Amino acid sequence: MSHEAAEAHEFELGTDGPSAILVGVDDSVTSLRAASYAAGLARRQRSRVIAVYVAPMPYAGGVSAGAGAVVAQEQAHDEVAASLRVRADEVAKDLGIPVRFIAAHGDAYREIKRIADEERVDAIVVGASAQAGHKLIGSLAVRLVRAGRWPVTVVP
Repeated sequence: MSHEAAEAHEFELGTDGPSAILVGVDDSVTSLRAASYAAGLARRQRSRVIAVYVAPMPYAGGVSAGAGAVVAQEQAHDEVAASLRVRADEVAKDLGIPVRFIAAHGDAYREIKRIADEERVDAIVVGASAQAGHKLIGSLAVRLVRAGRWPVTVVP
């Protein structure tokens, strides 16, 4: 193979699949399946993974609940984020893939969209929503698909 052909072949290998995959994670079964799927895809495609956990903004649930309830919600979300970060590090080590974990607060759609743009991801993987209300108003996955900016894989 000539030098030019070898360079062209290397270039084509890099364009066969995504170089960066964002996976939305939380402590749900479907999101953990999505993380496993994204990790396997990244291993096969030699991609990097950006695992994103978005904690909802704290909600006191009423005037009487007060600051204590907000602090408890924030602590619970911090514990979930810490656990997911440990899992991401373990997967990266076990599969030999680069994984970056990002924890954010706010609306999951807006934060995932923002991080996907900042990280220049090529694909997004999320778990299917099991919440009944999402069937009526649209899930995170549907909103991401409608954005039309990345291929979105929804893992059941």
